Amino acid sequence: MIIPEVLESEEVYKGKIITIKRDTLTRGDGKNFVRETAVSSDAVAVVAIDEQGRILLIRQYRHPMGRPVWEIPAGKMDVDGEQPEETAIRELQEETDTTAESVELLTLFLNSAGWTNEKTYVYLAKGLRDVPEFQRENEEADIEKKWVSLEDAYEMVITGELDDAKTVIGILLAKDRK
Repeated sequence: MIIPEVLESEEVYKGKIITIKRDTLTRGDGKNFVRETAVSSDAVAVVAIDEQGRILLIRQYRHPMGRPVWEIPAGKMDVDGEQPEETAIRELQEETDTTAESVELLTLFLNSAGWTNEKTYVYLAKGLRDVPEFQRENEEADIEKKWVSLEDAYEMVITGELDDAKTVIGILLAKDRK
């Protein structure tokens, strides 16, 4: 397989969450082509499962979808020097007022390899306990929480009621670990 060479790279947009770059590439055959990439920090997602075999879902407004979405807790790795498992615990606390004794990596997946470099680490969290309420802002201020049995969550994936990719992946892998 020929790995294309980047001839030129241009930053065409820089925002708070993403940067868009436009690269001109060649395969060495004298023909050039352009690819645009959304550059973003990586993310984590957490399947938090309690002693009764229930997982914690949250519902929050997701602007790109124009609607609230039920999903597992998740967030960007946007703290310098923080390891993915530390981000997982922090995001669990910030979004659900819950912490975990332990987190175990279930998988690392490429969000959409055709247009973004973002990867998501999916963790299984156990040994859950409540922590003081976190002060949430913006769309996170309206987060709803609910506990769902792993079996019910699996059925919600199968029926399409849960349609967020990290949530689908996390629930399927957690069910397999049962």
